[in-house]
Amino acid sequence: MSKKKTPPLQKVAYFNRELSWLAFNRRVLELVYNPRVPLLERLRFLAIVSSNLDEFFEIRVAGLVQQVDSGVVEVGIDGLGPKEQLRRIHHIARGLVDDQYRCWHEQLLPALQDNNIVFKHEDDWSRQERNWLEDYYREHVYPVLTPMAIDPSHPFPQLTNKALYILLSLDNPNTAHDDKIMAIVPVPRVLPRLVRVGSGARPVSTYVFLSAIIRHFAADLFPGYKVNGAWPFRITRNSDLYIDEEEAENLITKIEQELHRQRRGAPVRLEIREDVDDAVLAQFLKAINLPEEYVFRQNGPLNLMRFFEVIDDLGQTHPDLLYPPLVPHRPAALAPENLFAEIGRHDVLLHHPYESFDPVVDFLREAGRDPLVVAIKQTLYRTSGDSPIIEALIEASRNGKQVTALVELKARFDEMKNIQWARQLEEEGVHVVYGLVGLKTHCKCCLVVRREKGALRRYAHLGTGNYNPKTARVYTDFSLFTINRRVTEEVANVFNALTGFALSPKFKHLLVAPFNLHAEVQKKILREAANAATGKPARICAKINSLIDQETMDNLYRASQAGVKIHLIVRGICGLVPGMKGLSENIRVTSVVGQFLEHSRIYYFENAGGAQPELYLGSADWMPRNFYRRIEVVFPVLDPDLRKRILEDVLPAYARDNTYATELHANGAYIPVPRRDGDKPFSVQEYFLAQAASNAAAEAHAAEKEREQPKLRPQP
Repeated sequence: MSKKKTPPLQKVAYFNRELSWLAFNRRVLELVYNPRVPLLERLRFLAIVSSNLDEFFEIRVAGLVQQVDSGVVEVGIDGLGPKEQLRRIHHIARGLVDDQYRCWHEQLLPALQDNNIVFKHEDDWSRQERNWLEDYYREHVYPVLTPMAIDPSHPFPQLTNKALYILLSLDNPNTAHDDKIMAIVPVPRVLPRLVRVGSGARPVSTYVFLSAIIRHFAADLFPGYKVNGAWPFRITRNSDLYIDEEEAENLITKIEQELHRQRRGAPVRLEIREDVDDAVLAQFLKAINLPEEYVFRQNGPLNLMRFFEVIDDLGQTHPDLLYPPLVPHRPAALAPENLFAEIGRHDVLLHHPYESFDPVVDFLREAGRDPLVVAIKQTLYRTSGDSPIIEALIEASRNGKQVTALVELKARFDEMKNIQWARQLEEEGVHVVYGLVGLKTHCKCCLVVRREKGALRRYAHLGTGNYNPKTARVYTDFSLFTINRRVTEEVANVFNALTGFALSPKFKHLLVAPFNLHAEVQKKILREAANAATGKPARICAKINSLIDQETMDNLYRASQAGVKIHLIVRGICGLVPGMKGLSENIRVTSVVGQFLEHSRIYYFENAGGAQPELYLGSADWMPRNFYRRIEVVFPVLDPDLRKRILEDVLPAYARDNTYATELHANGAYIPVPRRDGDKPFSVQEYFLAQAASNAAAEAHAAEKEREQPKLRPQP
């Protein structure tokens, strides 16, 4: 029987993926301008914007450059070809960078100075500071510098991706003409990029950029030559990995080789001080084979990510300029020794970072130490460098448990770290598996098998975020612990598919990519459309990071046309155009960008006529890569109390945000959610912080009252 085809849409529109991502980074930049945000946190967000742009150019822009170089002219669903996308990207990115530096000069620098935090340009150094900096240069900087001349006897050096350099123009005073000899000084990565002048006891914290120190004393590196100019620069290169897994006999070795080659990828962006001499720049661009339109002249310090180095240090003396310290609430019932008993009684849901990630770590630690546990299976996509998760798996293996770890070697920018974990785990007897060829293992699953009363019982942890205690303090995510057999049996099937052979594993309760996730999501969207068309209640709410899958967007348009009320909470990329008459007027798209990175994924379908509305959490966004090129697990929330919590508290709170939420309009603009007359400011993240603090206080009060109860004497 042939599959019934969905009729095509008569009228359709999409936003471009890359431009939508730039719009997201613009929303991050808005936090830098926001006076509600503590000053040092605004500085942190300024650095995050730069970090985001680095990755965007290394991967997304690099891919478009490759398409142009290969002669690709096909347009995407948004109607834009690679050349036009690059043109628009550069135009928008320049405006974004200009606004970064405008905010730095006009808002952040004066505000920091008002708080006795000063970043000094070399023209502003006092005589005392100049003397101190000269001593610092002689003792700490000069010995590790390597000036590199560029002439026929000195070939052009290999310039590392995102490393800092100084480009110099030199003249030989012994010649009559203007030589304009080019030279380069690499800035060693071992040196701090921001130097605090003088002792830490001074009332004013004064910082100088290392590049400014090197520029000032650059003449020392080329004795006898005249320095015409010195300009800091950094090159961004194509950093995507190109691995044919079918041909790679040893995936670890192949990835290590590619990471080494990555340092020499084709350049896609040059950032350089704005006053660089035009003739010198032209000569330099010719040497690195980079078109001038890929140059970003910058009015200020290069690589604003360097502010990460001093924010936490300054927070020690200026704690009022940071967000209040986060103290995640740990439910009293989830004490380490009580975890298995508590999970055995009912499903447990944790909302990070408002609730502690510690029970997730303890779940693994206790499993490794529990004599009743016989096996542990764990996926690892990203975790922290000093990961207690890795330590717990190693301890479990040493204690004789059968431990299997599915390590994703291709987690972008964490490849080398993951290789190190994999080798460390293998050395300790953990069975390490690298998943399925051609698919990234992105799901967040842990399965513990425990022998209880002569039978084996499965305990599962399923999450929307990585097994990373550090990011669990800054990303919003959910953790579900369950022994529900409908779920745990299928989690076991996921692990079996990843470690063995399974062409088409069957799942009834879990939505697992690339097997049934995409088809089930489409089926549920179209079911809501059919219900609305027949007058039944119909509603969809999805909280995701990105939405760019065309079939999903088309079916959401169909649902909107049928009358389904749809609220999409999309943090980042959104290709769907809301609010278009006759197409998407029933679709509302909002984005929350605040103190924490919104990372949890929630899917809700009204399911009128079904047993109950459908509610899922999981690791997957609505993108082709998540549907087809990754192992993803989306899991149902079945416990009535947990469902009530999400449906009556979590999702309504996101719908109420009128402080950090913006709404996407049909023209592509994100406009702050308006406050109607009488509306009080409401931030969903601040609400959950206050809720967690209130719950912790209530538990502490209850424990205190219990301790105060007089002990009854035993009857004689």
